[in-house]
Amino acid sequence: MKRAFVERARALGFDTIRIARPDAIPLAPERLKAWLDAGHHGSMEWMAETAERRADPRALWSEVRSIILLGLNYGPAENPLAELARTDRGYISVYARNRDYHDVIKGKLKEAAGFLASKASSDVKVFVDTAPVMEKPLAEAAGLGWQGKHTVVVSREFGDWLFLGAIFTTAELPADAPERDHCGTCRRCLDVCPTNAFPAPYQLDARRCISYLTIEHKGHIPAELRPGIGNRIFGCDDCLAVCPWNKFAQAGREARLVQREDLAALPLKELARLDDPGFRARFAGTPIKRTGRDRFVRNVLIAIGNSRDVALADEALRLLDDASPLVRAMAVWALAHLLPPEAVAMHAEGRLEREGDPDVREEWRRGMTGSEAVA
Repeated sequence: MKRAFVERARALGFDTIRIARPDAIPLAPERLKAWLDAGHHGSMEWMAETAERRADPRALWSEVRSIILLGLNYGPAENPLAELARTDRGYISVYARNRDYHDVIKGKLKEAAGFLASKASSDVKVFVDTAPVMEKPLAEAAGLGWQGKHTVVVSREFGDWLFLGAIFTTAELPADAPERDHCGTCRRCLDVCPTNAFPAPYQLDARRCISYLTIEHKGHIPAELRPGIGNRIFGCDDCLAVCPWNKFAQAGREARLVQREDLAALPLKELARLDDPGFRARFAGTPIKRTGRDRFVRNVLIAIGNSRDVALADEALRLLDDASPLVRAMAVWALAHLLPPEAVAMHAEGRLEREGDPDVREEWRRGMTGSEAVA
């Protein structure tokens, strides 16, 4: 049964398939609690609210007997980090440059699970990064890969460019041997992080992670972290891209996940001009849509400020009167990085008096005094 299922899953496009027992991650509850207690989940309160079910698969579904972990390779054809040098362009994480992977993988998982259910006369449930399932520890326990020092699963065959999905089943399937850690003394992923998001190897503080800040975080991004964001406007791939195991990686073969050229190195000038309908139309069907227009333009303005391209100052100026305080605040911040304090003060006239948001007012104060400018 296992061999037939693996063959079917591969035919559906999955690149690696392994099986774990539901009791295969006994250390997960303690490690998850320590991570949550340290506040490393930031504002992702749902992580804490679902901690009990997340830490033990049997708490999520008591009848589960086997957990199938499936990986789908989305490796880029070229090193994406070269785009970071194009500071007038916005960097979008590789995973988000086409269809939303949740939609693509869930359809494949349902078909694979249906095959298993019919052949093994078992019940099944499928999960793709949207339920309280600890896919990464389970993937390690199943032998699909190991959690690297950047906490991402690394495969000896595919590097760390893998989407993960899980099928829980009542069928008793033979489990695979766990994978051991192959990171050795390497620190590339830790040392490359622009915002020092790793307090220690194998530990991620989401509050400092660019992916969290530009995607999950709904408020203002802390001022001290903005310069490190550079031109990354949706996610970050630095720690993934530098992993030496990627020398064995291959370009992804799923057509719906291959990079769309209109989602790579996008001109900041164009992105800053998106209104809500324009944002929805431009990014329909992609993971980018989840941030909403205001948070996305917030990120774009941080990239504009970091560009030091005075030609982009007009885009920040145009957004000083935006309806969203999130956007207005970052428009001021960007302006303060592109123009001298006296010019910022000139644009504050009239606006500062009628500004009702305290965060925007503080950005004006710092911009006019020059305390916001970064050397």
